[in-house]
Amino acid sequence: MYTALGAAELKQATRSTQRVSNFLGSCWGAFQEWRKRERLRAELYGLNNRELMDIGITRGEIEYFASNGGIDPRGIRTAE
Repeated sequence: MYTALGAAELKQATRSTQRVSNFLGSCWGAFQEWRKRERLRAELYGLNNRELMDIGITRGEIEYFASNGGIDPRGIRTAE
């Protein structure tokens, strides 16, 4: 059975589709950011203590840096 949609129904369907698309886009962006933090965490844990000292952090600060990538406790803004 074929039913033609009126202008109002079509507009509502389009709005619903846009909401779902925006939601999925937000989820995808959050997932990508999470993966980026996980990669950073793995890279930092892979460094030895001397290499960590060279970049100015300690092993105890790795979780902080991985969770707050754009924040530097020394007051220096990191490039992203």
